[in-house]
Amino acid sequence: MSRPSADPGAELARELAAVLRGEVRFGAAERTVYGHDASNYRQLPLGVVKPADPDDVRTTLALCREYRVPVVPRGAGTSIGGQAIGPGAVVLDFRRHLGEVLEVDPEARTARVRPGTVLDDLQRAARPYGLRFGPDPSTHSRCTVGGMIGNDSCGAHSLAWGRTADNVEQLELLLADGTELTVGGRLDAGERAALAGLPGRVGGLHRQLQEFTDGNLAVIRQGMPRLPRRVSGYPLDALLPEHGHHLARALTGTEGTCALLLGATVRLVEDPPARALVVAGYPDEGAAADAVPALLPFGSLTAEGMAADLIAALLAAGPRPPALDRMPAGECWLFLETGGATALEAYRAARRLADAVRRERSAAVALVTDPAEQRGLWAVREAAAGIVTRLPGGGEAWPGWEDSAVPPERLGDYLRDLRALLRRHSLRGVPYGHFGEGCVHLRIDFPLDQPHGVLVFREFLEQAADLVVSHGGSLSGEHGDGQARAELLPRMYPPGVIDLFGAFKRIWDPENLLNPGVLVDPRPLDADLRFVTAPRRPLPLTLPYEQDGGSLAKAVHRCVGVAKCVDPTTGVMCPSYMATGEERHSTRGRARLLAEMLRGDAIPDGWRSEEVREALDLCLSCKGCASDCPVHVDMATYKAEFLYQHYRHRPRPRSHYAMGRLPLWLRAVALAPGAANALVRSPLGGPIKRLGGIDPRRVLPVFPPETFTAWYRRHRAAHPAPAGARPVLLWPDTFSEHLQPNVPRAAVRVLEHLGFDVRLPAGPVCCGLTWHSTGQLDAARRVLRRSLGTLAADDLPTDTPVVGLDPSCTATLREDLPRLLGPDGRPLAQRTRTFAEFIDEYAPDAPLPHIPLDAVTQTHCHQHAVLGTAADRRVEARLGLRNRVLDSGCCGLAGNFGFEKGHFEVSAAIAERVLLPEVRAAGPRTVVLADGFSCRTQITQLADGRRAVHLAELIARALRPPK
Repeated sequence: MSRPSADPGAELARELAAVLRGEVRFGAAERTVYGHDASNYRQLPLGVVKPADPDDVRTTLALCREYRVPVVPRGAGTSIGGQAIGPGAVVLDFRRHLGEVLEVDPEARTARVRPGTVLDDLQRAARPYGLRFGPDPSTHSRCTVGGMIGNDSCGAHSLAWGRTADNVEQLELLLADGTELTVGGRLDAGERAALAGLPGRVGGLHRQLQEFTDGNLAVIRQGMPRLPRRVSGYPLDALLPEHGHHLARALTGTEGTCALLLGATVRLVEDPPARALVVAGYPDEGAAADAVPALLPFGSLTAEGMAADLIAALLAAGPRPPALDRMPAGECWLFLETGGATALEAYRAARRLADAVRRERSAAVALVTDPAEQRGLWAVREAAAGIVTRLPGGGEAWPGWEDSAVPPERLGDYLRDLRALLRRHSLRGVPYGHFGEGCVHLRIDFPLDQPHGVLVFREFLEQAADLVVSHGGSLSGEHGDGQARAELLPRMYPPGVIDLFGAFKRIWDPENLLNPGVLVDPRPLDADLRFVTAPRRPLPLTLPYEQDGGSLAKAVHRCVGVAKCVDPTTGVMCPSYMATGEERHSTRGRARLLAEMLRGDAIPDGWRSEEVREALDLCLSCKGCASDCPVHVDMATYKAEFLYQHYRHRPRPRSHYAMGRLPLWLRAVALAPGAANALVRSPLGGPIKRLGGIDPRRVLPVFPPETFTAWYRRHRAAHPAPAGARPVLLWPDTFSEHLQPNVPRAAVRVLEHLGFDVRLPAGPVCCGLTWHSTGQLDAARRVLRRSLGTLAADDLPTDTPVVGLDPSCTATLREDLPRLLGPDGRPLAQRTRTFAEFIDEYAPDAPLPHIPLDAVTQTHCHQHAVLGTAADRRVEARLGLRNRVLDSGCCGLAGNFGFEKGHFEVSAAIAERVLLPEVRAAGPRTVVLADGFSCRTQITQLADGRRAVHLAELIARALRPPK
């Protein structure tokens, strides 16, 4: 019995919270975050449930049925068609807790998984047996198997191992009415009869399906195109006798509209131990596509295509990857991978393939056998989904016509016609994709922020649909239809097949409870577009957003939802998500919240929003997203803007006064460091921490008896610089000056050993980092202007290099200084170098001491994101250091973050993910390198007695003692 209510959200939320083990979130923040996926659409749900176990799924569905509330299943939320969102629905987040790999059976070559199992987790479980799951979309590090089953995902290797539908053995289903059943593979006549004879709803369902199939054989056979990548509509042809009445395949690709998935048994394939990669270059994408049919008989594992405009977009987005040096000449390239039991076998297969490529006179070829070089080239391809959202000229490009597919032999003609259609509409895009199966990915610069943009969007999609059908193709070849293409299905299928789609859904979900508006009776393709509605009111800004036309709205809309930020296994982005697992604490989640704040609907409070403040509170401002995100969302900058506006003319948290203004307090402490040390270690230390908003578990640093500047004056008086030595300006950052002067003292010794005249600014200077990170931007500007004035008073040449020792301060000078002060800040930014960069650039041939030690390095987040580490690796090689760079991401301290009350658990959890276990496990003679003050402090306080050193300290120790 249904229970409609005047306020179904509040009542349903209360009932769910009372009985579920998992989380129930019906607040504005979660509704906003889960109101988007990787599509163009925005549909706010009624609420979000994160089930802890299958019983939570059953209970949630039962209560939603009573309240007549639709249910939308969701994996990683990377759906490009809008399948993972639904207006007024309850979204079930399967990824949060239902991600186990339940069993791997190496004999049967199968695995049983939960719907939220991340693909890479499945691959890791299968790898010890030499097995893998065949389909591998570029989002493999975060997409879920349940989502892949919902969309019938493919990936680069589907050429060899098929789509998800080809690799599904059994599906464990929960129907909208609460019925549970398991469906599997091929059925003979006896098995069909036995299923039809079952009692109750299960038997009735099988009888309905069999009558449906047997009564429509001709319509299904004649109305379903045959091609490798037909992922549009329901795969009704899987029900045909010649396909074994395969119910599991018939439900793969139904986008959560027919049943909820509780578990799945999937087929595994042998993972070739060795790989080789043939990269074939062609004059244009049409020539590359035309070449594919002749190469397919050679049995490559992949036949991926990408053109020069994708490489141009990659170069416009960031530094040139070294892997591009292995690309042969051309304007479009095919990635043709081979496999084998041995490296020689893979190489021989690649040689045969390369010889076949060379038969086309216009083609060039490179054969890559080095695994690291192969990974670098594949990384370029995998980043494409994010890269192409920004065109080489800086324009924005959006999904819509994302993954059309044609028979491979028609691909060249289709691409030429598709380019012509783009030109007719004055649109641009960057095609790439799975050329071996005729599938083309394409994001297009639809003018969705213009009054006529929606009309252009609709006209193009309708004409593109007619074009792909004219080539015998499918609207979707990988990502499914969702809202983006379901309305266009009648252009691909005859009316009889469209009617069968509706009948098929009604058999499974007669009350239309599961993901309504998708595939059957779809919402219009131009409704619910998240870009169309401009912000309700313009909000004041203080930062320039020079890469986004001065618009924060455009900046946050960089996020297209590909969700690299919810990969918890590698990289710097996003440390808070890695610790909490909460979507709103990911870069994507925060971008969605900021966008909604600017829109003013679900989050109407503008800069005063508590939902946005809470989500940003756990942002470490690590800048990892600015480099690791494919579209370079810069959450650290957005957080600084938000904090500035949120607390403008209002009281701030105590930590903003204590640690945000740390340079001022430390200058005062320097007047009496001994008394300060005694005070903070006395019974008054606890109240001092509380007053400063500092977590009581944090240990305050010991203040040295002498600042670095004071030491330097004595040092220079006793050791004048040699005549004619080239001057270099050493930046005495706050941490080095007042807390760890041993680091700049070591730097002075090394630089003088190399023959440089080390100078200091004529007076106190500061980069303003602590003010910037706490959103005190007016103060940060004042501090920086004073620092520039101090530097201007020096008698040094204007091109004197400036060496920064702490990566966070150096990155602030390099990146944030020009943003805050405009052209006035650029000269200093341009001549600022890290310690390693300076040695690498200005002393490339100078003899360095030989240090044949083992080392592990914790790279500071800001160095990773802004400064780079190539120079560090070259200097370490000159030293003979056997160094291993940890894939540990952020250390978790991040300046003031880890000291602030309420952050200790998250800070420690981030450090315990990789960094602290690695440091503890390092041998006693292994050097722990960390140039960042925050990183060294975190290691000192949490790594059980281990300490880290700056590169300058390591080199200085190895120098001969001074005479």
